[in-house]
Amino acid sequence: MATQHRYTEVDVFTDRALKGNALAVVFDADGLSDEQMAEFARWTNLSETTFLLQPTIPGADYRVRIFTPGGELPFAGHPTLGSCHAWLAAGGKPRDSQLVIQQCEVGLVKIRRDGERLAFAAPPLRRSGPADDATCEQIARCLQLPRSALRAVQWVDNGPGWVAALLDSAQAVLALQPDFAAMQPLKLGVVGACPPGGECAFEVRGFVPTLGVPEDPVTGSLNAGLAQWLIGAGLAPERYVASQGTALGRAGRVFVERIGSDVWIGGHSVTCVEGRLTL
Repeated sequence: MATQHRYTEVDVFTDRALKGNALAVVFDADGLSDEQMAEFARWTNLSETTFLLQPTIPGADYRVRIFTPGGELPFAGHPTLGSCHAWLAAGGKPRDSQLVIQQCEVGLVKIRRDGERLAFAAPPLRRSGPADDATCEQIARCLQLPRSALRAVQWVDNGPGWVAALLDSAQAVLALQPDFAAMQPLKLGVVGACPPGGECAFEVRGFVPTLGVPEDPVTGSLNAGLAQWLIGAGLAPERYVASQGTALGRAGRVFVERIGSDVWIGGHSVTCVEGRLTL
């Protein structure tokens, strides 16, 4: 039997439609099966599609399941901000006037209003520390760079499985032409510093060919892991803006700030599509 659901598409990490990372959001999805969710995510063919459900953990305002065309994720950043934006726009009322509490597979994620932006508290890293030599060699091969071009390679996995490489500059990041076949099964982020004095401190690119997304336009979970690494290692200030999506013709902006023990990852969201979905 077909069911109808409120449906929106949100552009995340931008205040200008079509310049960020699109997200499909399906409301009242409790009655949908895993297979229906996965099939619809493949059909949208966006980086992620989310399904909003009733929470099952006390204190959560809503629950979200996150699917890429290639499978389900325990956590992702742009779906977190975009789902929260859509939930609030649809009349969602958080228990706390200052915070929205999202439930997903990694547990409870705090989201705060930061002026016109939303920001989530980066979840703890599931895996951190320097990557082994074999992983570093694979990354150099798939990025078609000499090993010496990788200034550092670090695990920054907060759910999706990210490993990240630091290059000498934003220009070097933008010049990459990866070999995606050689990248399997890595989920790889690359970061390089922008020239001083500009709007952005870093240029970021995220590659996830194993999930059907060769290059993700703007990636909250990757930027969260990068921020925890770079700030913790003294390689980045406690507050900065990262650019992502430039290589794809986007203009994503990720606002990073460490407050106390939390690293907050923020961005604007714009609703682009509203309608009804029949499944």
